[in-house]
Amino acid sequence: MLLILIGLVVAFSILEPSAFPTVLNLRGTLSDAAILLVLAVGATFVIITAGIDLSVGSILVFSSVVSAKVMEWFGNAGIDAIVVGLLAAVAAGCGWGLVNGILVAKAKIPPFVVTLGTLGAAYGLSLVVSGGLDVRSVPKGLNEFGNDRVAGVPVIAIVAGLITVVAGVVLALTVFGRWTYAIGSNSESARRAGIAVDRQFIAVYTIAGLTAGIGAYLSLARFGTTTIAGNTTTNLQVITAVVIGGTSLFGGKGWMLGTAIGVFIPIVIAKGFIIVGVGPYWQFAAVGVVLILAVFVDQRRRLRAAG
Repeated sequence: MLLILIGLVVAFSILEPSAFPTVLNLRGTLSDAAILLVLAVGATFVIITAGIDLSVGSILVFSSVVSAKVMEWFGNAGIDAIVVGLLAAVAAGCGWGLVNGILVAKAKIPPFVVTLGTLGAAYGLSLVVSGGLDVRSVPKGLNEFGNDRVAGVPVIAIVAGLITVVAGVVLALTVFGRWTYAIGSNSESARRAGIAVDRQFIAVYTIAGLTAGIGAYLSLARFGTTTIAGNTTTNLQVITAVVIGGTSLFGGKGWMLGTAIGVFIPIVIAKGFIIVGVGPYWQFAAVGVVLILAVFVDQRRRLRAAG
């Protein structure tokens, strides 16, 4: 997939050398990828366990509404409101993730059904709390932070990069990461080996909720509003990115660098098509082809490994 990403960048740079390979376009690409990358980090843990989380987009919306309302109650002024808003977003995200994890691990309800239910519940409660209207009273300092740059790099992209690196280290080099892979490969074998499977399931879904909460806060910081209607396909975008990046839907396989690459491929396609003047509907078709190719390659590898 890295070769595909490089190929796309080279192709669009050749087609539009004055518009695509520019600093402005690079900054826009990094900013567009940041929030999706944070959500995809959490989803990677879930999918490696052979689970799925359809609720991340709705959890992001709910967390952003709660955070914005809390900051509004604090007067939308000062560092206190900004910090409390962050805590509120993280708490809301973790809360929904914990609910998902408990229902999957303890109630033994399939992850697809659980997260489909919480998708609707979180989105519905977002509309109840907000009255169906976006909350636009975000502290000026937070909005400035979300659109600031360090050495020319968007701050939210730096935050997303740091989160991805930390998650990659946890996944690759810690016991928690090894247990996550083990459960995805065979949960019953992992249980017999002494791994606390239920607790691990709860933890990974809570992580997915945590990253959705952080993504919600970054979204507030960047856009200065809750964007309730702007995340209807976020869950599918996240899952697509993770799978394109090489994480197997069958569990037991995946890595954070691959997820990062998977996040950038659809965004580069979208930006490239816009710049060269290709209709927006073709973007979905192109991403769909890449997704099918990624799943096909994964399936072929599994069949070869099985003999």
